[in-house]
Amino acid sequence: MLKDEIAKRSSIVEEAIRKYLPVREPEGLYKAARHLIGAGGKRLRPVLSLIATEAIGEDWNRILPAAVAIETIHNFTLIHDDIMDRDVMRRGVPTVHVAFDEATAILAGDTLFAEAFEIITRCDVDAANLVRASRMLTDVCVKICEGQYLDMSFEKQNSISEEDYLEMVKKKTGVLIAASCALPAVLFGKDDEIVDALWNFGLLSGIAFQIHDDVLDLTGKDKIGKDWGSDIVEGKKTLIMIKAMEMGVEIDIFGKGKATKEEIEKAVKKLEKCGAIDYAAKKAREFVEEGKARLSVLEDSSAKSLLMDIADYLVTREY
Repeated sequence: MLKDEIAKRSSIVEEAIRKYLPVREPEGLYKAARHLIGAGGKRLRPVLSLIATEAIGEDWNRILPAAVAIETIHNFTLIHDDIMDRDVMRRGVPTVHVAFDEATAILAGDTLFAEAFEIITRCDVDAANLVRASRMLTDVCVKICEGQYLDMSFEKQNSISEEDYLEMVKKKTGVLIAASCALPAVLFGKDDEIVDALWNFGLLSGIAFQIHDDVLDLTGKDKIGKDWGSDIVEGKKTLIMIKAMEMGVEIDIFGKGKATKEEIEKAVKKLEKCGAIDYAAKKAREFVEEGKARLSVLEDSSAKSLLMDIADYLVTREY
């Protein structure tokens, strides 16, 4: 079963996280930095790295630090995103700036960012490949920041296009999942054709993942482990809202900053009725299918099939 395959590799990642991300002194800083990591999560990105390594016929033990580095970068972005969005829950626990304080949360995120680049240097690969991988990860971090800035700037604009939204999602979410899949190929010095195939598979799957995440923000309720309906209340121009605006549908609580559960339920029903949520869900499935097609250059294997199954899971998951 897919969940068993993911769980098997996730436990490997968990052990590696304990090894490479211990709590050190000053204890308060490192407890804050490990807060969200300790709360769990799907470990999707590092698991994808392990499976991608298997799909290219290599031993992931040699690049396990890279998988941890990717998860470390991911958690750095979550800490800072939560500060900017003023979210109070993440993975079913208080966000770092709530559990500690905002200044400590900023430092915790910065610490994780720096640690990621130290951890990746521990991979057992040729130095030239490690340099290429580090450059890829650096570029990804820059693009994530660009994507977050675009996401914030969209809130100040009256309207944005679907193309604008997709560019933002590609940078904010897609590129890190792309790197999760492609970094192993870079670290093992594979041909550009293989690197590009895994990158584009991850990128397209990552875009689908974010669109589905936007859907879950409205339909997931208590399952998602964070503030339900926060995207509407915060005025985020997701693909769902872009489509609704195109159809002239007005959501009273959009961008209001706060809303009751009943108001959120009313808004969600309105978005369901106009077809905006179904439109976004369909787009997510289309991106996944396009991503899976990019893997045709890889030899058939159980690992390749597993990558495709995970891509499907990204747009069918319930949390």
